Amino acid sequence: MARSLVDLLTAHASNHPDRTAYRHLVTGDCDGEIRELTYGRLATRSRAVAAWLQERGLAGARAMLLYPPGLDFICGYLGCLSAGVVAVPGVPPQGRAQNHRALTRMRRLLADSDAKVVLGGREVIAALDGMAEHLPELDGIARVATEDIPDAAATGWREPELAPDAPAFLQYTSGSTAAPRGVVVTHQNLLDNERVITERMGHTPEAIAAHGNEMFVSWLPVYHDMGLIGPVLNTVHLGVTATLFSPLHFLQQPARWLKAVSRYRPHTSGGPNFAYELCLRHATPDLLDGLDLGSWKVAFNGAEPVRAATLRRFADTFAPAGFRREALYPCYGLAEATLMVTGGSVDSPPTLLAAADGAPNAGEADAAAVGCGRPGPGVTVAIAHPERQEELPEGEVGEIWVGGASVAKGYWRNALATRETFRARLPGYEGRFLRTGDLGFLRDGELYVTGRLKDLIVIDGRNHYPQDLELTAELSHPALRPGCTAAFSVDAGADGEQPVVVAEIAPDTAGEAEKITDMIRGTVGESHGLSVRDVVLVQPGTIPKTSSGKIQRGATRTAYLDGSLARVSEPAVG
Repeated sequence: MARSLVDLLTAHASNHPDRTAYRHLVTGDCDGEIRELTYGRLATRSRAVAAWLQERGLAGARAMLLYPPGLDFICGYLGCLSAGVVAVPGVPPQGRAQNHRALTRMRRLLADSDAKVVLGGREVIAALDGMAEHLPELDGIARVATEDIPDAAATGWREPELAPDAPAFLQYTSGSTAAPRGVVVTHQNLLDNERVITERMGHTPEAIAAHGNEMFVSWLPVYHDMGLIGPVLNTVHLGVTATLFSPLHFLQQPARWLKAVSRYRPHTSGGPNFAYELCLRHATPDLLDGLDLGSWKVAFNGAEPVRAATLRRFADTFAPAGFRREALYPCYGLAEATLMVTGGSVDSPPTLLAAADGAPNAGEADAAAVGCGRPGPGVTVAIAHPERQEELPEGEVGEIWVGGASVAKGYWRNALATRETFRARLPGYEGRFLRTGDLGFLRDGELYVTGRLKDLIVIDGRNHYPQDLELTAELSHPALRPGCTAAFSVDAGADGEQPVVVAEIAPDTAGEAEKITDMIRGTVGESHGLSVRDVVLVQPGTIPKTSSGKIQRGATRTAYLDGSLARVSEPAVG
């Protein structure tokens, strides 16, 4: 029985060394440059990196991984696991626009993780070497471009003793706080969650054979849990093939995702809800004519609120290209549970619960709560009252609590936060629970996620989920960018808490700002019975997001209150 992903990589490299593990579309295009990595080559490169780390006595130390999109990250990550080194995936500073934010985050992660080495691509390492005198965090930290480590180094690799509860890597969450927390994911956590993903997504031997080992296409960032634990690590867990390309190339041309799915015909591919919306905006007749999406079995949708309207429109729009409604696969997970918690049933359409059937706060703009499936094997999901810490009856909204072997060890060097988040107890259950901070309810064994505990907007004693207000606002005018709206409340003095909507609009629509503002006010008022205190229209890229694309409402609210949001126009305050 495999004790770690390192054991599985060794087995695959021995059993089918020439099988392609990963291919990378360098330009994002199927007809562009493509680089491939076989299991034999993957094992050699990973062992070469591992031997380099072992020679320097770094077992148990943390290694920051700073790579551009490509296959070197995977070799570096698996090299860390193969050496008993704790990997810390990070975002390399690249380009002027992102440099400051990525650099600030990198410095925080270096300091918090107490990393002893930085592994990365040549350009990243060269850039860090050039900045070393201005980055005190790099003092005493070794830096190496892993592609410069020769293959011959692999002969010096020694198989490490990896205890099940030993940390495999730190997955840093990117909430709205200034100091992201490092989730300690163990080797046992990884293996258990890969088992959950395999079972829930139907990655059976029969499915693998039917797809000729082509199981994944992914553009998701590999430094984030959804892109790493799913497409990258489930690939090596199963010994199958994944096609990867850069998130930037997807954002530049969303059709590239669908073309890659059409070309390589994988079983599984997905992303957050906004990705499906972007594809809908680029669904031209010519694109549809050139696609064949009939082999796509699991189109997973997670990491942000799953919208019923998006699911319906995507299924209807891409049906002529062979896409099946049954492939739509809403799911729920979080880094603190390694990744996957619940998922739908393969070959069954998603469950949409209408307001008449008991869905709380289902607004007119999106009149259904979307079921995110059932817990994976060995995973327990309970809905608890956040203050009383008691289980709530079926159908009642409360905090989502999760138990099982996939739940991570805790937060790195943060005993207080670990105790508050990972050590909850629930009468009638054995073991500890993870408090997710997410709100939801259970119905017929299926989980419905309704929002975030801290983001809840309470006005005149009524609860409003910001996700509902944001969707209503986005649907009010085509100039509003999908997944780029933040709703929150502010203290309006004698008027109490009042809602504010901040929305990104396309740059060429600034002349319509007044009309767009009026549309948002009117639609939110009609759908939710709320008078919006302020509507702020901003340029694309203004609203802060997490690494998975989630809106950071707290950070947006802070920017609004301190006046640092640059408005496209200055609408009158209501």
